[in-house]
Amino acid sequence: MNIMLNNPVLYVVDYPNVDAVEVIDKRRGVGGLFRDEAARRFRQELRELSASATQMDDFENWIADRDALMTQPAIYH
Repeated sequence: MNIMLNNPVLYVVDYPNVDAVEVIDKRRGVGGLFRDEAARRFRQELRELSASATQMDDFENWIADRDALMTQPAIYH
């Protein structure tokens, strides 16, 4: 388990042993789990965004495009 990103908008955990990425949208309190090819694509897009993002709005706009995939309530304990 590797924490890829933890900022005011997103919390992203990579599970390389099972080729999965867990994503939590902190603003809406929802998340999703991406596996296999979807996880690989998400990792790549996140690396590209992280290299070019200049403000938090960049992350907000990027994850907003994936709202339909973020369907699981995030439960903190």
